[in-house]
Amino acid sequence: MSDYLYSVEKECAVCEEKFTATCVRSRLFLIKQDSDFCAYYKDINPYYYTVWACPHCGYAARDKEFPEITSTMIAKIKKFLSDRDVRVNLCGNRTRQQAIVSYQLAIFYSEMFGVAASKLAALYLRLGWLYREGGMTDDEHKTLAKACECYEKALSTERMPIGNMSELAVTYLVADLLRRTGENEQAIAQLSKVVSSPLAKIEKRIGDLARDAWQEMRAARTKGDKN
Repeated sequence: MSDYLYSVEKECAVCEEKFTATCVRSRLFLIKQDSDFCAYYKDINPYYYTVWACPHCGYAARDKEFPEITSTMIAKIKKFLSDRDVRVNLCGNRTRQQAIVSYQLAIFYSEMFGVAASKLAALYLRLGWLYREGGMTDDEHKTLAKACECYEKALSTERMPIGNMSELAVTYLVADLLRRTGENEQAIAQLSKVVSSPLAKIEKRIGDLARDAWQEMRAARTKGDKN
């Protein structure tokens, strides 16, 4: 495990205390990827370390967004924490449960600040993947439903692309999350949008994923109608 991790010293913008953040080296070996882009790597799950959490005050956010905090946000957090103790030490090697706690904290603060729907969606999505890894099916489905809701909002309110995902990719992801949470008719409708889009020929991987899922779901629906 130590071959994949390294430590960096960071200063929390909220409490101004220093802490050690654990980061993952980029040289990872990809084993497989699920249809909702959840990746599996040899020997380590990098999603455990995506969120940084200050052990002194409890503030948590995704590593790339941890420094992106305004004075207004800091004041709001300090006011919230003034009569509460939410400190938890998540430094060093994390267990799955510690990783889950880190995402729960990051989601809490993100919702407090009213961040962009796409950023909240990414947190919910990765938390759902952790629940999947742990076989916690009910928690996974509830969390993926929240991720889907946020991505749908992002599609209608935010400029594309979102991170490294085009509008077509986000639409496909929404469809896959709908399918995973039992909203099959809505999923088929979203997949149809992707399959019929001229961009599906350009973004071939997304087009192929959507076409395979669309055909599979339509076949299952037809079989169900006959039964």
